[in-house]
Amino acid sequence: MKIILTQEVSGLGAPGDIVEVKDGYGRNYLLPQGFAIAWTKGAEKQVTVIKRARGAREIRDLDHANEVKAQLEGLKINLKVRAGDGGRLFGSVTPTEIVDAVKAASGPVLDRRRLEVPGHIKSTGTYPVKIKLHPEVTASFNLNVVQG
Repeated sequence: MKIILTQEVSGLGAPGDIVEVKDGYGRNYLLPQGFAIAWTKGAEKQVTVIKRARGAREIRDLDHANEVKAQLEGLKINLKVRAGDGGRLFGSVTPTEIVDAVKAASGPVLDRRRLEVPGHIKSTGTYPVKIKLHPEVTASFNLNVVQG
């Protein structure tokens, strides 16, 4: 089965890639989850639109990834959240909130889907967060969750 990926699928490809997968995997997982669309001649024209959008937010090359990594590791990132007694949060910290906190700390714009958070953040404190910027570059920084 030939499909066009609309989101990054690890081990398969990036958005806009045209890949060949087994029928069941495509029909039962990738298509219903919205990770891909069925390949047609008309859909293939959408590939250029998907790739253009990916290029706008993607790290350009290895040097750019190392630049962003150095910038991230030099930042002090604080995230103010509502918390009860003992520093327990009302809910948990989401990847979107982390990306917004990095942007607020005058950091680079990041893709929330590439964040690797150690479990669920449900209390105040400092947490290590990793982000895969490039296939060869992974940056890590500390997220300080404070009551605010």
